[in-house]
Amino acid sequence: MNNPQAQRRVLVVEDEPIIRDFVCEVLGLEGFETEACESADQALDCLEDHAERFQLLITDVRMPGSSMDGAELTDRVLVQWPMIPVIIMSGHGMPETARIADQVEFLPKPWTMGQLINSVEKLTAAEPARH
Repeated sequence: MNNPQAQRRVLVVEDEPIIRDFVCEVLGLEGFETEACESADQALDCLEDHAERFQLLITDVRMPGSSMDGAELTDRVLVQWPMIPVIIMSGHGMPETARIADQVEFLPKPWTMGQLINSVEKLTAAEPARH
Protein backbone atom coordinates (compact mmCIF):
# COMPACT_ATOMS: atom_id res chain seq x y z
CA MET A 1 0.00 0.00 0.00
CA ASN A 2 1.34 3.43 -0.94
CA ASN A 3 1.28 5.75 2.06
CA PRO A 4 1.42 9.42 0.96
CA GLN A 5 2.57 10.48 4.43
CA ALA A 6 5.72 8.38 4.05
CA GLN A 7 6.87 10.86 1.40
CA ARG A 8 6.34 13.93 3.59
CA ARG A 9 9.94 14.83 4.43
CA VAL A 10 10.95 18.25 5.77
CA LEU A 11 14.44 19.74 6.07
CA VAL A 12 14.60 21.88 9.24
CA VAL A 13 17.42 24.45 9.46
CA GLU A 14 17.80 26.17 12.83
CA ASP A 15 20.91 27.01 14.82
CA GLU A 16 19.15 26.86 18.20
CA PRO A 17 19.00 23.17 19.27
CA ILE A 18 15.88 23.61 21.43
CA ILE A 19 13.88 25.19 18.59
CA ARG A 20 15.26 22.74 16.00
CA ASP A 21 14.34 19.73 18.14
CA PHE A 22 10.91 21.16 18.94
CA VAL A 23 10.05 21.77 15.28
CA CYS A 24 11.15 18.23 14.41
CA GLU A 25 9.12 16.78 17.30
CA VAL A 26 5.95 18.69 16.39
CA LEU A 27 6.23 17.71 12.72
CA GLY A 28 6.97 14.10 13.67
CA LEU A 29 3.75 13.97 15.67
CA GLU A 30 1.93 15.18 12.54
CA GLY A 31 3.33 12.33 10.45
CA PHE A 32 6.26 14.11 8.81
CA GLU A 33 9.76 12.75 8.55
CA THR A 34 12.33 15.42 9.36
CA GLU A 35 16.01 15.95 8.88
CA ALA A 36 17.67 18.67 10.94
CA CYS A 37 20.62 20.93 10.10
CA GLU A 38 22.19 23.49 12.40
CA SER A 39 23.47 25.78 9.64
CA ALA A 40 22.59 26.95 6.15
CA ASP A 41 25.91 25.52 4.93
CA GLN A 42 25.01 22.07 6.26
CA ALA A 43 21.54 22.33 4.70
CA LEU A 44 22.95 23.31 1.32
CA ASP A 45 25.29 20.29 1.39
CA CYS A 46 22.33 18.06 2.26
CA LEU A 47 20.22 19.50 -0.57
CA GLU A 48 23.04 19.18 -3.09
CA ASP A 49 23.25 15.47 -2.25
CA HIS A 50 19.55 14.65 -1.72
CA ALA A 51 17.21 17.49 -2.79
CA GLU A 52 14.75 15.00 -4.29
CA ARG A 53 14.04 13.60 -0.80
CA PHE A 54 12.55 16.82 0.55
CA GLN A 55 9.06 18.17 0.12
CA LEU A 56 9.67 21.32 2.19
CA LEU A 57 12.43 23.46 3.71
CA ILE A 58 11.93 25.30 7.01
CA THR A 59 14.72 27.71 7.87
CA ASP A 60 15.50 30.35 10.44
CA VAL A 61 16.90 33.60 9.06
CA ARG A 62 19.78 34.31 11.43
CA MET A 63 22.45 31.63 11.75
CA PRO A 64 25.70 32.87 13.26
CA GLY A 65 28.77 30.89 12.23
CA SER A 66 27.41 29.96 8.82
CA SER A 67 28.75 31.45 5.57
CA MET A 68 25.16 32.33 4.65
CA ASP A 69 21.95 33.04 6.50
CA GLY A 70 18.54 31.52 5.97
CA ALA A 71 17.53 34.24 3.50
CA GLU A 72 20.52 33.46 1.30
CA LEU A 73 19.79 29.73 1.61
CA THR A 74 16.22 30.41 0.53
CA ASP A 75 17.41 32.37 -2.49
CA ARG A 76 19.65 29.44 -3.51
CA VAL A 77 16.84 26.91 -3.05
CA LEU A 78 14.39 28.98 -5.11
CA VAL A 79 16.89 29.01 -7.99
CA GLN A 80 18.33 25.48 -7.78
CA TRP A 81 15.30 23.56 -6.49
CA PRO A 82 12.19 25.62 -7.28
CA MET A 83 9.99 22.57 -6.59
CA ILE A 84 10.83 22.76 -2.86
CA PRO A 85 8.64 25.29 -1.04
CA VAL A 86 10.17 27.24 1.85
CA ILE A 87 9.02 28.47 5.25
CA ILE A 88 11.21 31.21 6.72
CA MET A 89 11.04 31.68 10.50
CA SER A 90 12.28 34.85 12.14
CA GLY A 91 11.83 36.86 15.28
CA HIS A 92 13.34 39.89 13.56
CA GLY A 93 10.94 40.44 10.67
CA MET A 94 11.48 39.51 7.06
CA PRO A 95 14.96 40.48 5.87
CA GLU A 96 15.16 42.78 2.86
CA THR A 97 17.57 40.38 1.14
CA ALA A 98 15.03 37.56 0.96
CA ARG A 99 13.09 37.35 -2.26
CA ILE A 100 9.45 36.66 -1.58
CA ALA A 101 7.97 34.15 -3.99
CA ASP A 102 4.70 32.27 -4.06
CA GLN A 103 6.29 29.22 -2.47
CA VAL A 104 7.83 31.16 0.44
CA GLU A 105 5.84 31.39 3.64
CA PHE A 106 6.94 33.74 6.44
CA LEU A 107 6.38 32.47 9.99
CA PRO A 108 7.13 35.14 12.62
CA LYS A 109 8.58 34.03 15.94
CA PRO A 110 7.18 33.32 18.41
CA TRP A 111 4.76 31.08 16.52
CA THR A 112 2.29 28.59 17.89
CA MET A 113 2.27 24.89 17.08
CA GLY A 114 -0.96 25.47 15.16
CA GLN A 115 0.64 28.18 13.01
CA LEU A 116 3.62 25.94 12.25
CA ILE A 117 1.43 22.95 11.36
CA ASN A 118 -0.93 25.07 9.24
CA SER A 119 1.98 26.55 7.27
CA VAL A 120 3.56 23.15 6.71
CA GLU A 121 0.27 21.52 5.72
CA LYS A 122 -0.55 24.38 3.34
CA LEU A 123 2.75 24.11 1.47
CA THR A 124 2.99 20.31 1.43
CA ALA A 125 -0.63 19.85 0.32
CA ALA A 126 -0.22 22.14 -2.71
CA GLU A 127 -0.27 20.45 -6.08
CA PRO A 128 3.00 20.80 -7.95
CA ALA A 129 2.98 23.22 -10.87
CA ARG A 130 2.19 21.62 -14.20
CA HIS A 131 3.93 22.72 -17.36
